[in-house]
Amino acid sequence: MHWKMLFLFLLYYNAHGTVPPRWNRATFFPSAHRVKRSSAVLLNPVLQKSQEDVDLLFEFLLGELKIDDDLKITIKDEELASTRKAITFDTVCNDVIPKSITEIRRLSSRLSGFPGMLKKEDFERTVLTMVYTAYRTAQSQGHQKDTWAETFVNLYKLVMHDLKLLSSQAPTSQRT
Repeated sequence: MHWKMLFLFLLYYNAHGTVPPRWNRATFFPSAHRVKRSSAVLLNPVLQKSQEDVDLLFEFLLGELKIDDDLKITIKDEELASTRKAITFDTVCNDVIPKSITEIRRLSSRLSGFPGMLKKEDFERTVLTMVYTAYRTAQSQGHQKDTWAETFVNLYKLVMHDLKLLSSQAPTSQRT
């Protein structure tokens, strides 16, 4: 009986946190929480854990990326592509971030209703989705180009909003 009361207390505590209850376990990138048997990084991959990781991600993005007809993203530089972080980058880009306009718009809609700051992994994935959207905008024509561009602008606004929330906090606070 004692453990049941503890369990009920934990449920109550989780349901009445500081963020509205429907956001307690907000999952913007559900595929990050699914085990991929073919992947070296199995669950909730995150690229940026240190300043060196941020620099390496920047290097990945500055070096050319290749997006094939199946929308698989790869790093062209073979030396960079062979690093452990490149494997995580591959997993995030090919297994986690949304690729269709419908999925990206759905993500954008969920993010626009989120009342707080994003977790760093969600922020990272949103930025990578924005990079992918910019690529698709550049590769499209006509009405498709306009659709991709609009989606890019929406993601940009969401990222900027999150950065403003971060900057409005105390100078010593960092994304957790």
